[in-house]
Amino acid sequence: MRIRAALPALAGAAVLTGTFLSTPAEAAGGVTIYHVWFDSPGSDNRSNTSLNGEWVQIKNTSSSAISLRGWILKDVSNHKYTFANVKIGAGKTMKVHTGSGSDTASNKYQDRGAYVWNNTSDTATLTKASGSKVDSCSWTTRDPSDKYC
Repeated sequence: MRIRAALPALAGAAVLTGTFLSTPAEAAGGVTIYHVWFDSPGSDNRSNTSLNGEWVQIKNTSSSAISLRGWILKDVSNHKYTFANVKIGAGKTMKVHTGSGSDTASNKYQDRGAYVWNNTSDTATLTKASGSKVDSCSWTTRDPSDKYC
């Protein structure tokens, strides 16, 4: 969104044109919840493939790597995933899958045998190890099976 604001000056007025970002995280640069696939494709049969079809993707919008050590990703029912000693690179994304798998720089696995994210409505919340909220993303049945946040 572009806006113009007039600032008073000693001998008249100067015009400032700027871009305002939608969230504090974007303005400061940091980690955001970028995309959530809360309804895995196909039938919900609790297979590992189906469980891993449910994921939350986070994005580092800053120009440097950020440590996620001790950060927590959770839902409304307080199902928690705690990040180990990992970093997310500058401008990179990382998916946190519900099922099992081998962790990589861009994919982490919660190793759960049941779904976490409700298809009808839920909220993914990301907090720092200190407990301070970093970002959240909510959805309802109005959203198809995924949501960009």
